[in-house]
Amino acid sequence: MKYKRPIVLSIAGFDPTGGAGVLADIKTCEQHRCLGMAVLTANTNQTETDFLSVDWFDKQTIRAQLQPILSTYEISAVKIGIVENLDILLELVTVVKRSFPSVPIIWDPVLAASSGFELHESWNEELLSQVLGMIDLITPNVNEVSRITGIEDEIEGAFQLAQSTHVLLKGGHSAVRLGVDLLFEGGIPREIPSKSDPETYHSKHGSGCILSSAIASNLAWGNPLFEACQEAKQYIEKRLSSNAYLLAYHVE
Repeated sequence: MKYKRPIVLSIAGFDPTGGAGVLADIKTCEQHRCLGMAVLTANTNQTETDFLSVDWFDKQTIRAQLQPILSTYEISAVKIGIVENLDILLELVTVVKRSFPSVPIIWDPVLAASSGFELHESWNEELLSQVLGMIDLITPNVNEVSRITGIEDEIEGAFQLAQSTHVLLKGGHSAVRLGVDLLFEGGIPREIPSKSDPETYHSKHGSGCILSSAIASNLAWGNPLFEACQEAKQYIEKRLSSNAYLLAYHVE
């Protein structure tokens, strides 16, 4: 089925506040003139300040949602958020690539909720390597890159991940380059600085979800990776400035 706008598929969790997960992803896709679709990996019980629990969907339930979408629509980009484990993630990536071998896949590796709730303790290195080899971009913050690789130095850890895929190392939590993202796309990483003073921004629940789905939306329109990341950073910075609260306004 053909539409005049590219279709972006979000495979992620449901957040009832709409600040994160598939609801935030769809809001973002629509603002980028994309048609957003979603497959749920989990149901979360949370507000913008408190993460209470997560109910994971099993592999069969996720695939039952995914298969009709892949067989009916022309997917231009895929963003993946929270998943229960790497085994499920690898299967989802494999299924997507089987239907659309060249579709860009962006993985936002959510290891913990912004409220501090731990979603994952560790990753299986062999499965991680397989996943990274099949995706186009991973978007960790400095804490996530250290936890995934076990390397304390954020740059060194990102370089390790970049041996297998492109890496956007987000600078929102960095002590040395606050607000400056680094794109590892072969060779020397390229800086994507903030357009204004990061200290003037207000923290937002789901900012990583918004950024990664904005990147997916830009890639769906055919933008090169660096340009897609630049445009997405400008979008999330507007959301960070949209109000003084934890839930972002997507339309001002």
